[in-house]
Amino acid sequence: MLYPVVKIFIRLALRIFCREISVPRPDPLRLYGPLLVIANHPNSFLDAIIIGSQFRHPVHFLARGDAFNRPWHGLLLRLLHMVPVYRISEGRENLALNDHAFEQCKKILSANGIVLIFIEGICVNRHDLQPFKKGAARIAIENRSLPNFRILPLGIAYDSLQEFGKTVRLDVAEPVAAVTMLPFADDAKNRQYFNDYAHKIISSLVRIPGGIGKPVIAQYLLLIPGIIGYILHIPLYRLLNKLVREATRGTVFYDSVLFGTLLLVYPLYLMMLALVLSFTSLSAIAAFTIILIHPFSACCAVRAIHR
Repeated sequence: MLYPVVKIFIRLALRIFCREISVPRPDPLRLYGPLLVIANHPNSFLDAIIIGSQFRHPVHFLARGDAFNRPWHGLLLRLLHMVPVYRISEGRENLALNDHAFEQCKKILSANGIVLIFIEGICVNRHDLQPFKKGAARIAIENRSLPNFRILPLGIAYDSLQEFGKTVRLDVAEPVAAVTMLPFADDAKNRQYFNDYAHKIISSLVRIPGGIGKPVIAQYLLLIPGIIGYILHIPLYRLLNKLVREATRGTVFYDSVLFGTLLLVYPLYLMMLALVLSFTSLSAIAAFTIILIHPFSACCAVRAIHR
């Protein structure tokens, strides 16, 4: 039950966090499973958040295992359909746990679910593709006998990987029958063929977006509420931005941590504002209007005031 509720809040939050999320070909995002989504990975957990928010049906994500180390982190991430996978850098002793992760993928796909894996297996805050790992090919090989099992290549790109108010582009290929990407009897040959096939498609899908290209009149209409939104939110944003930048310095997690922090803090901020307004002489309608102006003007600020 938590996943669909959180997805609603995430889609609303992304309206403020991103200027635009462009999906030129959205039809494949409405597909049912069994579906294995393979994507590049330039921006940490934000990639999974954005991609998952665009699918009509629930998506299960393979995520780095060290994020599950704290019990409450692990519980929350599993409720959000995340499945831990481990790399050698996270402890050789944990690699045996990956068998459980791939078994979970098999159960999800067997139930006509959707699994997302970042085929590079690592995030480096760059759009050029890193060498593909074996995980995606392994999932495909282990589940190739499933009826109607398809692979969906996807490319995600940002106009900026370190700035607020970003433009994001998702380019989605046509789904490919798994057997098409696994033509050999030998699994080693299949893994190489699968990765070569996937690399050719995904490299053509990573297209860094330009400006949002809204009509000039739309920019002017958004300007005044955008300025209001900028003034209302700049103290909160500057504080959180400073804290997150310091906490994530030298890592690839700035965007995802900032988004998660805002997702948690902003509703509390609005609740505190509502509490303060309740002690004033304002009517309930006036107080509600002030509260509503905040997220509305924040959306306008992101779209009207450019970096």
